[in-house]
Amino acid sequence: MKVTLLGTGTSQGVPVINCDCAVCRSLDYRDKRLRVSVWIEVDGKSFIIDTGPDFRQQVLRARVSKLDAILFTHEHKDHTAGLDDVRGFNFSQKKDMPLYGRRQVLDQIKTEFAYAFVEKPYPGAPRLQLHPIENEPFEVEGVTLTPIQVMHHLLPVFGFRIGDFAYITDTNYIAEEELKKLEGTKILVLDALQREDHLSHFTLAQALALIERLDIPQTYLTHLSHRMGRHEEVEKELPEGVRLGYDGLRLTLPSGTNPQSDKATE
Repeated sequence: MKVTLLGTGTSQGVPVINCDCAVCRSLDYRDKRLRVSVWIEVDGKSFIIDTGPDFRQQVLRARVSKLDAILFTHEHKDHTAGLDDVRGFNFSQKKDMPLYGRRQVLDQIKTEFAYAFVEKPYPGAPRLQLHPIENEPFEVEGVTLTPIQVMHHLLPVFGFRIGDFAYITDTNYIAEEELKKLEGTKILVLDALQREDHLSHFTLAQALALIERLDIPQTYLTHLSHRMGRHEEVEKELPEGVRLGYDGLRLTLPSGTNPQSDKATE
């Protein structure tokens, strides 16, 4: 399995418009964060989780040439707004794009992109297939995915586990029965917005406390705000087995060995 972090930033991205803080002025490529998204290649299949406003830029930068399905964590704009650009895959693959998410997420997509669902859509409109999922394992192209339901304040959000990899963003609470789904995970990508308390996201301290409890070999933090601090400085504070994610980070889960990582060609 290969995993590429397409975006690791919060809803505004980093740098933030009209912000002059040290993080937003940083020249470190790891401090340039598009909205959260991840590309997973497994068993010859290709999946992306969430299509935020930067979807087009992310796909072009990562050179995603094939896409079998898109999974959605929840319906917020920073996770859905770029869906129109899936048209490129419609054209090249000559088929509709399967979308998987909670029914309320798919209903929101039908509202946001209503022109794609009318009886006679405009030529060139995105072609989409909607597949509602519940909080139970499901298969896409022969690959088993396990939803992990978490709470984003009052909004239910799905994380996903595929094999030894798990991805959880936009949360400040995970119930005990959902945490059990992470047992045996080798790599976890987990939400950690900033240091200060937040209504709907884990803080750095909260994320680290959960990671210590879960005892997962390697965790990468995502959905990072400019308030977290510069990548280089924050990394020095993190315990063994925990790192900040960054855009373009590529992870490999080889069978029977420890996870390895390398920076993608940009």
